[in-house]
Amino acid sequence: MGFSLKELVGEAPKAKRRKGTAQPPKYEHPETPETTWTGRGRTPAWIKEGLAAGMSLDDFLIARR
Repeated sequence: MGFSLKELVGEAPKAKRRKGTAQPPKYEHPETPETTWTGRGRTPAWIKEGLAAGMSLDDFLIARR
């Protein structure tokens, strides 16, 4: 026939990326407060270690001023 698939159906639509908003940190390391975690994504090792040692997530909460 002489037609390509692209000529017949056109280009595939490009996927749109959603940009999420940066979340403020919710938890901080008790010994090094500059190390923080938002509570989303992979759980940091220092949180896992604290939970295994009997701490709760509330122990890591950042005090809101």
